[in-house]
Amino acid sequence: MQARFHDRIELIDAVAWDALRPDSHPFLSHAFLAGLEQTGCIRQDWGWQPYHLGLYHGELLLAAAPLYLKGNSHGEFVFDWSWADAWERAGGEYYPKLLNAVPYSPVPGPRLLAGDGDMATALRRALVQAMQAETERLQLSSLHANFLAPQDLPAFPDTWLARSDLQYHWHNHGYADFEAFLAALTQKKRKNIRQERRRISAYGLDLAIQRGGDFSRAEWSRLHSLYRNTFDEKGNHAALTPAMFQRFGSQLADQVRVATARRDGHIIAMALFLQGPETLYGRYWGADPDAFAAAPPGSASDPSPDGSLSYLHFELCYYLGIEYCIAEQLSHFEPGAQGQRHKMARGFMPTPTCSRHYLTHAGFRQAVQRALQHEAQQRRHELAELACHSPYLSDREPTHEPAANAPVP
Repeated sequence: MQARFHDRIELIDAVAWDALRPDSHPFLSHAFLAGLEQTGCIRQDWGWQPYHLGLYHGELLLAAAPLYLKGNSHGEFVFDWSWADAWERAGGEYYPKLLNAVPYSPVPGPRLLAGDGDMATALRRALVQAMQAETERLQLSSLHANFLAPQDLPAFPDTWLARSDLQYHWHNHGYADFEAFLAALTQKKRKNIRQERRRISAYGLDLAIQRGGDFSRAEWSRLHSLYRNTFDEKGNHAALTPAMFQRFGSQLADQVRVATARRDGHIIAMALFLQGPETLYGRYWGADPDAFAAAPPGSASDPSPDGSLSYLHFELCYYLGIEYCIAEQLSHFEPGAQGQRHKMARGFMPTPTCSRHYLTHAGFRQAVQRALQHEAQQRRHELAELACHSPYLSDREPTHEPAANAPVP
C-alpha cells in the first residue's frame, strides 16, 4: 500500500471514493466535499487546506479519509482553543494542525472510509497510522478526528486521547403519526408542543418540506440570504457561499430537503436538511424577522409576533422534521449541534459523540489527558442528571393519581 495526500478531492476518483463509504452518508459523499471546495467554502485564508488521504495499491483506491490542514479551529465544533493557547504560551506553534473531519458539519459518521469487507478493520488502522506518520513528518502539533462513527474507534491506539460530547437526537419508535409521538410524551410536554404549533398556525403561513430540486435558482438565492441572516445577526461568518446553495439545488438535490414558511408564495423562513438512508440531518436555519412580524393577525386572538420567531424555528427545524421522518419511516433525526437542552423538551434525547486526538508532545499530551479525564467525569454526571428529566412517559417511574378525596400534603 502507498499513502498519497491530495490538495483537492477532485484528484480522487468520485466513484472509488463513494464506494468506500459503509453507507450513503450524505456528508461523506464526494459530491458534497467537492462542492465545498469548488464553491469557495474551503479556502486557505479561512483556515482550511484540503489534504485528503488515499491508500492505494497501484492505482486502486483501497481506503480514504477526508483530511485538512487547519490554520485555526473555526468550523470544527470540537473546541480546542484552550489547548492552542496553552501550546503557544509555552512557545510552540499549534497551527497548522491536521483534521480528519467534515467541514462545518458536527455530524457523527464514518471518517475512515474503508468499505465493509474483510479488510476494513485493517485498512482503518492503516489510515490512522498514515495520518499519524504524516503529522510527525510535517512536525505538526497535533492531529484530530472528530465526530467518529463507532466502527472507526478501534482503529485509534491508546496514544490518542479520547473526548466525548453530547448532542440531542430524535429516535423513531415506529410512530404512526405526529400524534402518536406526542402520546409518548408526558402531559406537560405534549401541551407545550401543541401550544407552540397552534401559535404558529395562527399566522396562516404555508408550511412544507420539499426536495432540493423543487426550488428555482431565484429561490435558492433567497434561501441563502435567509441562511446568511442567521450569522449576520450574531456577528458570525457565514461559511457557505451562494454557489454552494445553488449546488444544493442541482448536484446535491437528491440528498437535500428544505422546510419553508411562505406568505403569499414568498419564503420568509427556512430550515435546510440533508437526508441519509436512515437519518435526517438538520443543518441550517434562517428567517426574515421583518417579513414575519409584518404578517397581519387574522383576528384579535392571534398571537403577537414579538417572541414568536422562536416558535417558527421550532416548527421548521424540529416538528416538520419529525413529521417527515415518521412519514418517510426514517429511524433517526439529528437536528444540529446547537440549542442543546431545549431540544430535550421536544423529544430529542442526549446522545454521546466521540472524537480522538493525537498530540505529538508527550508532556503536553499528559497534561491534556488529565484535563479530559475531569471533563469526562463532568460529562457522565451531566448525562445522569439529564436522564432524570426525560420527556418520555416510558422513562418515568409509574405514578398513581391521588383519589379525589385524598388530603393535600
